[in-house]
Order: sequence, then C-alpha cells, then structure tokens
Amino acid sequence: MGKVTGFQEYDRVAPTKEEAATRVKHYGEFLNELPSKELNNQAARCMDCGVPFCQSGCPLGNVIPEFNDAVYQGKWELAANILLSTNNFPEFTGRICPAPCESACVLGINRPPVSIEEIEKHIIEIAFEKGFIKAKAPLIRTGKKVAVIGSGPAGLAAAAQLNKVGHEVTVFERDDAPGGLLRYGIPDFKLQKNVVDRRIDLMKEEGIIFKCNANVGENVEIGTLLRDFSAIVLAGGSTIPRDLPIDGRSAKGVHFAMDFLKQQNKRVASRPVEVEDIMATGKNVIVIGGGDTGSDCIGTSNRHGAKSVMQFEIMPMPPQARNEHMPWPNYPMLLKNTSSHEEGAQRAWSVNTKNFIADEKGNLKALKVVDVEWEIDANGRPVTFKEVAGTERDLPCELVLLAMGFLHPQKEGLIEKLGVELDNRGNVKASEHTYQTNIAKIFAAGDVRRGQSLVVWAISEGREAARKVDEYLMGTTKLASKDAVAYA
Repeated sequence: MGKVTGFQEYDRVAPTKEEAATRVKHYGEFLNELPSKELNNQAARCMDCGVPFCQSGCPLGNVIPEFNDAVYQGKWELAANILLSTNNFPEFTGRICPAPCESACVLGINRPPVSIEEIEKHIIEIAFEKGFIKAKAPLIRTGKKVAVIGSGPAGLAAAAQLNKVGHEVTVFERDDAPGGLLRYGIPDFKLQKNVVDRRIDLMKEEGIIFKCNANVGENVEIGTLLRDFSAIVLAGGSTIPRDLPIDGRSAKGVHFAMDFLKQQNKRVASRPVEVEDIMATGKNVIVIGGGDTGSDCIGTSNRHGAKSVMQFEIMPMPPQARNEHMPWPNYPMLLKNTSSHEEGAQRAWSVNTKNFIADEKGNLKALKVVDVEWEIDANGRPVTFKEVAGTERDLPCELVLLAMGFLHPQKEGLIEKLGVELDNRGNVKASEHTYQTNIAKIFAAGDVRRGQSLVVWAISEGREAARKVDEYLMGTTKLASKDAVAYA
C-alpha cells in the first residue's frame, strides 16, 4: 500500500495530453509525464484494503500494492524489481493495457481507482532512465534448444522466460521485423516502435536469436525445426479477421482494419509497403466495430486527413457506469471514449450494415444500413435483434474498415503441416494447465491457443507456457507461476 490516509487526501490525476488538433499532425506518443511528486501522491492512494483484488484482476498477478508502496517511498529500483518479477514487458502494458487491475481496485467501489497502469509505465521508464534495466544473460546453458514461432507479446514472453533459465531460444517471425501486433498492429501514437526495439535489443543481448522473414512451413522447413529443437512454442496469434460477407463486399474500398493499420506502421518506420496503398485522405470513412482496433482506425484516419470518420457497431451502446449486471470487482463492459474518439468521430450503436454500394467503376460510394432494436435477457445481455422500420438509409462512404475482431489463427501452412489438433473454435488445442498440444514437444500460447484477447493475457500465456516447456525439458522448473509472489 501507499499512505494510510492517501486515498482520502488525493484525487486521481491523469497525465495531460497534447491537444487533439496538434497531435493528429504526427504519429508520436502524446501523453505527458506526471511530475515525480504527483506520482508519489498517486501511489499513496493505494489503500490498506486487506485483500488486493487488483492482483487477481491482473492476468499476470502483478504485485501491485507492493510496487505502489515502493513508488510512494521513492524506491524506484525496488519498484522495478517487484514489477518485473511478474511482467516481462511493463513498458507495453503500461501503454496499451485496458487495466483490468483498476476495474478490480477496492478503492474503485465508490471512488476513482488507483492509476495503476500509469504508475506501472513510469516505474519501467524511470528504471530504464536510471540504468536499472540491463541485459542479464544466463550464466549456465542447459544445451536444450527451443523454437518460438511468432514474436508478438506471447512469443516474446515465452522466449524471455525460457532464455532466463538457460535454454537456447530462437524466435521465428514471418514479418520483416520482430514484435508481432506490437510492431504492426498497434499504432505508433499508442506505442512508439523505439519502445519495442529497446526491448528486442535487450533480449538479443541476453542471447535470444531472432530470425525475421522466416515463415515456418513456407521458407523454413518444419522438419528442420522438429529435428533441431527440443521443443516448439506456437505463438502466432489469432490472425484471421471476421469478415462481413454481404452484397457488394468486393467493392474497392472495403478493407480489413489490420491491413490498414499495418501499412501505416510500415510508413512511419520508413519500411516499404508492398501492396496497394489504403489511405483515408479526403474520404468519408466508416469503421465497423467498436473495440480498440476500431479506435486505432479512427486515430489513423484522422491523421491521414479523412473528410469524415464514423464508427458504428451492431451491438447496443454500453452503459457508462456499472449496473447490477456488472458488479465490482468483475471487469465491466462500459462505454469507452478513447483518445482517438476525442480527435473526432461520429459514433453510433445498434446499426446493421445491409450492403456495400459501388459506383459503375466498382469503387465504394455508400453503405446501406438500418437501425436495429435488441431484446435484452434477464442478465442484461442482448440476445436477438430486429430491424427498426423506416430507418434504412444510405451513408456516403469511400472507405470502410472492418474491425470486428478475429476468428482464429491461420490454419493453412504451419498448423496444417504440423498436424496439431484444433478446438471447436479453430484455435490450437492445448490444455490451459500444460499448454501442450497433441504432439508432445509442441506447445501453444497466446491468442493462437485461447483466441483473440488482450496483450496482458498474451504475456501471461507466454510466461505460463514457458514454465511447462521448462518442466517438459528438465523435469522441474525454476520459473515461478503467476500465482506465486516472487521478487527480490
């Protein structure tokens, strides 16, 4: 905890942001840092709650009261050690995690919760600044070689943990640079890529090998991996997007959100875009889907200079505060107003897309939509909908971005050739207790196993899978479970 009476003395304070009109002119991060004194005050708000539900709310089991207390006392190295004992990459989660820990904060029952995510970000950034973060290569190698396929958060976490206990780890990434969705899914204005590069460079110093442009099953032989590595971790993510197969889907101007975002991240990095450009400049843009990916499309479209940006989804508008169906400390599905929404976007809910309308040249020119009305069950969940008569209309639009989530990993290629079993959702079937597939030496972690989820869950999966790989290889493991409190 922080100060005994801190939660009574200090209000929650968020960092200031660069003005929306200014930040849409660049792709850099725009949150300002909190002053040191304010950080101490925010950490002081962590109360002596007895049972820290924030820790159970965090998929990583972060030891939150302890690092808050260290921050309150100004013990930054101790705070960093506590944080890194459970989270390999707090510089990522401190920027892009939706903070389920804050939803579970006891103070949040009737007051604004402790700003855990912001404190976490400052801990790691101050630790880097003060030189506390250094490469720590293992002193002894086990002689066991592990291949990690995919360099997103799950793959990076698994690689880091396996390397820590002395295994020789090679990470295979089919893109031209490591990072997975951290590199090519999340916009730079939320996560600048120098932050990713800094961590990758550190992992290389620690002995991890990264092989990019390495598409296992295509230009990397599966047989070679099975022969040369003692274990394989599949961490390729959930990459097949949910489509909208309605009339006019083939119109020029209808694209998946991730194709749009990946292109822009490549432009910012001065890397070649080898497919046709998808640009929002001067266009009426409609984003279909209300999650974080949709929000990222809004921010990117505004930076392109879109004529207008609209976002809608078929589900009803979420509530702005907890209700009887979302009691504390459960994670509440509330209305989110992101920084991208602040930059300009019209939003609508309970809207169904009927078809895409193209001009005589096949270019998208409008969407036909209709309002819908939902029937809500006793648990507050929408179950069925019907169209509202008289609400059908055409919306002018030259670019549609489909941001409706992801279904499962790509099956063609690696997964099919390996012969691993899939579950009924199309994900790689692996027990949540062992992370092991039907092939003994092959493990799975992250979205490829559990389906589309949060970055913090992917890191947790990577860490837990690494424990099971280590047990498989050595018969025991020195890696701590997320349920164990282990820090120096």
